[in-house]
Amino acid sequence: MIKVHSLSKKYNGVTVLDIEELEVPRGQSFGLVGNNGAGKTTLFSCLLDLIQPTTGYIENGGVKVNESEAWKSQTSSFIDDSFLIGYLTPEEYFYFIGELRGQNKADVDKLLAGFEDFFNDEIIGKKKYLRDLSKGNQKKAGIVATLIGNPDVIVLDEPFANLDPTTQIRLKGIIKELAADPDITVLVSSHDLIHVTEVCKRIVVLEKGKLVKDIITSPATLKELEDYFSGENISLETEA
Repeated sequence: MIKVHSLSKKYNGVTVLDIEELEVPRGQSFGLVGNNGAGKTTLFSCLLDLIQPTTGYIENGGVKVNESEAWKSQTSSFIDDSFLIGYLTPEEYFYFIGELRGQNKADVDKLLAGFEDFFNDEIIGKKKYLRDLSKGNQKKAGIVATLIGNPDVIVLDEPFANLDPTTQIRLKGIIKELAADPDITVLVSSHDLIHVTEVCKRIVVLEKGKLVKDIITSPATLKELEDYFSGENISLETEA
């Protein structure tokens, strides 16, 4: 389980994140939506101990992420291309991540074989460095790398951005398959309301750093979110 406790982040006196309490149970597919500047990436960055909160803390599996690294072996993430190592080929990168996660080349190759359609013959065996791939193909490599080593928690920030329609559909299938596993917690942030409502069982809306909606996904969720972001029926009350 992931727990947020009195978490805030300020830059130059401006509060960009302010969440009193939030829990994500083990095995939940959790979506995070909000306009630019809402605090989505800041929350994920605090969760991954990439930045220090101004106040409060986050627990991952009962471990405070800013006080111990014990959670890292069970957590994997892809936020942006800074997570890649540009001077490596995709294969070299995958094997490197595999070594970090206790996987040998055979283990990694077995995993990669399941993503041939997702890669669309554009990544493996092309003798290109990651830095020379398109943004979409860099994202594909980063997303698949998060799955190496069977992590319990997977964090994806804007995974659908820069992907063509076919790849977006395939990615939705991948996330849905992960979400069907009761032992895997998937956290996804996205500007695409349609995609996030399709793959996440629960969606939280952030606005100016605050949690303003907490919705269990239903057939009515997309319309509710569209109404909210179009300015209709805006409420600062959270919903369970």
